[in-house]
Amino acid sequence: MSDFTPTNPKPFLGELVNKPIVVTLKFNKTQYKGTLISTDNYFNLQLSEAEEVVDGKNKGKVGDIFIRCNNVLWIGEDLSAKEQHQEKPTTSDDTPATTD
Repeated sequence: MSDFTPTNPKPFLGELVNKPIVVTLKFNKTQYKGTLISTDNYFNLQLSEAEEVVDGKNKGKVGDIFIRCNNVLWIGEDLSAKEQHQEKPTTSDDTPATTD
């Protein structure tokens, strides 16, 4: 069993700026996945290229969004986006490699 380590939110969010994140809202089993652009002193969030996921189903891209702090249940780095980026093999000219 892993130990819980409390984290100060301001440095935590600062480390996530310009990285893919997942924001889970308090209501309706809704999540937003996108790149964290900025936060403020109230922990409001600005995301770019965001996608809406409701009850585990992708509802599509919503673009640039602002999420008010009181709606947020939790925030974390989007490890699935990181894995997808690492899994794509590329050739020397940065085009996806094809397999025959």
